[in-house]
Amino acid sequence: MTSASPNAADPRGLPEDLESAILELKHERNAVLLAHYYQESEVQDLADFVGDSLALAQAASRVDVDVIVFCGVHFMAETAKILNPDRTVVVPDLEAGCSLADGCPPNDLRAFVQQHPGAKLLSYINCSAEVKAMSDLICTSSNAVKMAREFDGEPLVFAPDRHLARWVGNQLGRDDLIVWPGACIVHEQFSAKRLAQLRVRHPEAEVLAHPECDQAVLDQADFIASTTGIIDRAVASPAKTLIIATEDGVFHQIEQRAPEKELIQAPGIDESCACNQCPFMRLNTLEKLFLCLRDLKPTVDVPEEIRVKALAPIERMLALSS
Repeated sequence: MTSASPNAADPRGLPEDLESAILELKHERNAVLLAHYYQESEVQDLADFVGDSLALAQAASRVDVDVIVFCGVHFMAETAKILNPDRTVVVPDLEAGCSLADGCPPNDLRAFVQQHPGAKLLSYINCSAEVKAMSDLICTSSNAVKMAREFDGEPLVFAPDRHLARWVGNQLGRDDLIVWPGACIVHEQFSAKRLAQLRVRHPEAEVLAHPECDQAVLDQADFIASTTGIIDRAVASPAKTLIIATEDGVFHQIEQRAPEKELIQAPGIDESCACNQCPFMRLNTLEKLFLCLRDLKPTVDVPEEIRVKALAPIERMLALSS
């Protein structure tokens, strides 16, 4: 039986050796596989490129393939399609969404912005294509402070993450940002009280946190950065024990680069569940990845009028980030 041969016991026709079959299909389809750090480790290991939202957007802008397979969430695949209108963009699971994007409906945001005449709109990349289309500039957690500096002295609406907006305002000394009240369901789950208790038990540990976390969590962090920044700091840190307040998909990359480090997940509010794992990111599996490559669906498409409008602020971000 070849690696791509179907398993007769599986009604979906899944091969026994999924990893080899995925690699074969990727070659046959002339496809590139992009994966976010929050994906399961086996998906990350098969990817051509693993990164955060900024790095993945940059990678999507440079590809020369027929098919882009995006293992992340829906808004990330939309960004890839905006940058590659003539390429097929597929995702393992179309239901892999994002609480930030879902919590910022375009019509509601439009009405919110209209309440502030003359204000510019800086949108975090965790938003829909339609929200990107109405934005003046897009940012990621890696470059949010730099992008916000483009609007020094101007009234600025920041959407959709209120915690990232607060952190950006603090970094810039701005208390006048007009903030859409959205939040990430994962990063809001970290408990400041339980983190303080954990620090007492591990006084030698360094705490690394994502700026989407609540301020009470960030106040206890030794280092605050984007997903990539957290991974790089974890590797470079002299500390042997690290408490990490972001989705624990990052542990795989850190363990590969710094296997000697002890990694501890920052505690969540609820001890009874894996609340600090993104339920949307974890919808993508090897089985679904194989099927989307085999069938070239589900596809992600963006209406051309919206795509063209959204392309301008994305390309501006990429130019400013180069």
